[in-house]
Amino acid sequence: MTELRALVRGALSAVAPYDPGPSVMELEARFGVSGLVKLNWNEDLFGLLPGVGEAVVGELAHVSRYPEQAYNSFRALVGKWAGADPAMVVPAHGIQALVLAAALVFLEPGDKVVLPAPTYGLYRQAAVAAGAEVITVPTRGYRLDLGAMIQAAHGAKLVFVCDPNNPTGDALVPAEWQQFLSELPEGCLAVADEAYADYLTRDQRPDRVADVAAGRPVIVLRTFSKLFGLAGLRLGYGLVHPSLVPCFDAVQEPFNVNRAALAAGRACLAAPDAVEARRLEVVAARDRFARALAGIGIPSWPSQANFVLAEPGGDDLWWYEGLARRGFLVRAGSEFGLRGHLRVTVGPSELMNRVAGAMKAVRDGLVAAGAAGGG
Repeated sequence: MTELRALVRGALSAVAPYDPGPSVMELEARFGVSGLVKLNWNEDLFGLLPGVGEAVVGELAHVSRYPEQAYNSFRALVGKWAGADPAMVVPAHGIQALVLAAALVFLEPGDKVVLPAPTYGLYRQAAVAAGAEVITVPTRGYRLDLGAMIQAAHGAKLVFVCDPNNPTGDALVPAEWQQFLSELPEGCLAVADEAYADYLTRDQRPDRVADVAAGRPVIVLRTFSKLFGLAGLRLGYGLVHPSLVPCFDAVQEPFNVNRAALAAGRACLAAPDAVEARRLEVVAARDRFARALAGIGIPSWPSQANFVLAEPGGDDLWWYEGLARRGFLVRAGSEFGLRGHLRVTVGPSELMNRVAGAMKAVRDGLVAAGAAGGG
């Protein structure tokens, strides 16, 4: 009898499926708590934007039909929002789908892919699954080492740039990006993941839309999962040169985004004032939380995203467990190779005040036990 795993592509032998970790119910049982607040996946915690719920409900009457026309109107609104030609817009069910599609479009077995470290883990998974060789470039402190990434990119096909980077929250300024792109070796393309760029003002962000339109070697990935709060509907889009759109269409399933998600995305883009108010609300809560941590002696790296990378020191798993027992689920830095750090998603200020209080209680408990280890 044929061994079924023997039929699987060889490159997949080195790839593990994405592991989201234990469920909230499992963790609540483990730590003896109820109502555990998830601050570990950088989801939006501020509630639906105006009109989104109504748009989703209204679209349910049309779910018996494929979303062909909905795609056209979504592309048009994205183009208006991003200042892009709608012909550059590739809808997808989240940035994850676009990362995998980029690997299918560009990578041959044996190609080289450059990644910073730490960064979003799916880039490596997609590259390895495509049979590519991954080259990692450590960050310099908490910042992308663009010079070293350029050196590593010689002979590479793709280089992934998460900007702002996850898990550090650090962002590139426009001049840094333009120098990087101008020095990118011939035959290498930059995949710019802008999942968290919506938390920056437009003048703070590199104008990668202009780069794409000019045919420079870059594609841009964006999501509705963060600032727009649609993580559960799985909606994103790529901005690629129109000559590449048929290639992405060829590797993604037709009409891959459902009508409800497209309706929600259109509702978000139709309310720019509400989106900007939400951005300001998140930024204010994030910065207040960082100041509250500093006030109790816990440093954090300045973030341009919807999370804070805190450095309480010591064993971050102690902190993770201590906060979980107090009702807050955060991300342990050791998962990213950042021992002694915690990545904490930002929610409304009242919630973040409670989180800061819980972190102080954990710190005080560790100090009293003589186990803070410099925290």
